[in-house]
Amino acid sequence: MLALVFAVQGAFQTRARIADTFDRQSQIQAAQLELEELLRLQIDEENSLRGYALTHDPFYVGRYRASTQDFDTKESAIRTMLVSQSPPHGLALLALLDEYDRIQVEWRRDIAVPVLAHPNQPLSEFERRTDKAFSDYETRTVAQLRDQLAGVNADLARSTQTQLDRTSYVRAFWLLVFGLLAIIFNAYSSRLGRELEQERTTTEVLQRAFLSEAMPLPNAEIGAAYQSGSELAVGGDVFDVYRLSDDLALLLIADVSGKGVDAAVLTAFIKFTIRGIALRRRDPGAILAEFNTAFAQTVENPYLFVSMFVAIVNTRNFHVRYASAGHDSAFVRRSHEVQQLAVTGPVLGVMEEPFETKQINLNAGDVLVLATDGLTEARDRSGKMVGEEGAIALIAQADPAPQRLVDELVAKVKAIGGNRLRDDLALLALRPTSVGIGFDDA
Repeated sequence: MLALVFAVQGAFQTRARIADTFDRQSQIQAAQLELEELLRLQIDEENSLRGYALTHDPFYVGRYRASTQDFDTKESAIRTMLVSQSPPHGLALLALLDEYDRIQVEWRRDIAVPVLAHPNQPLSEFERRTDKAFSDYETRTVAQLRDQLAGVNADLARSTQTQLDRTSYVRAFWLLVFGLLAIIFNAYSSRLGRELEQERTTTEVLQRAFLSEAMPLPNAEIGAAYQSGSELAVGGDVFDVYRLSDDLALLLIADVSGKGVDAAVLTAFIKFTIRGIALRRRDPGAILAEFNTAFAQTVENPYLFVSMFVAIVNTRNFHVRYASAGHDSAFVRRSHEVQQLAVTGPVLGVMEEPFETKQINLNAGDVLVLATDGLTEARDRSGKMVGEEGAIALIAQADPAPQRLVDELVAKVKAIGGNRLRDDLALLALRPTSVGIGFDDA
């Protein structure tokens, strides 16, 4: 009995050490994700400053201020995570973060402040100084900080695996010594180890996946929903609602052909690349064409392709210009009549073809409904598919309020499939609340 007590005590001590190592690893992984978000905010600062220098539009000043505030908040969060790391890793990472912060302060002082104070200065001087600052970022600081974080994460992962291996050897020893009691103990300890490893894997998956976003728009109601067909709640569907200016907004919904973690990571590339292109272009067909080129040059897997619907919406008069790359799950509901929007080009990643831009006008009370193929390809237990006509009927019968509409569609698709989803499902709905006289969309 005394030996058994020692065995149980040792197992719980090992579990505590593994849990502590796993917690530190989770913090490092969170810091890696926050660092990538920090880089995105830096790019947002630069783009906002460039937009202000080009247009003198106060909208970009507000975006720049918001980006700087978010940058400082993220930087503080990363610093808090790194402080908890034990030496020497913690001190080295903090030193690199201090250098990163110093460069950012100098960039704001030497470039941002003069541009905000004198927006009429030549843009070429701003571009020259900005390129030099970014070169310093990539070569001197960011790459080192990424490598250090990756190294610490790898060391912690090896430590976790070593402790798990050591626990396995101990369990085998007690199995030989204590017979049946050791078998019972081994089953309990093995389950505990598997749960810890599953938690670590799930955390890595969720940290790599980027959530879809639907920011509020003036004069409109937005409804959005995302349901994954997998247990890990990640997939290849993505939607986005992003304000481009005071009057214009970007609507996006896309479906990646693959599934799982790789497809989820690709959705981040889709969302932020489309945002970047839309800040420069206002024609949805041109946006899809430029993304198609970038997709072919960036994604090495020749078997991946993307269906996508992109729209530029004027939030004053709700004039909508859109282009659809093989994405046929786009509908407009007027009263209880539902119209399916036509596809204007092939799926992305297959061939380089032009994408036609079409336009519609939304009146107050009309609802633009965007979905992925988890709606039209939902099947009942007998294998019968909902299809386009079934999707139109579901949309026509649903509540006209956007959020209640998408929630009802999710519930009905689940009910059709026996309270489960066979595929990922993303839904986005927009309804104008008031329609005025808008300005040119260009």
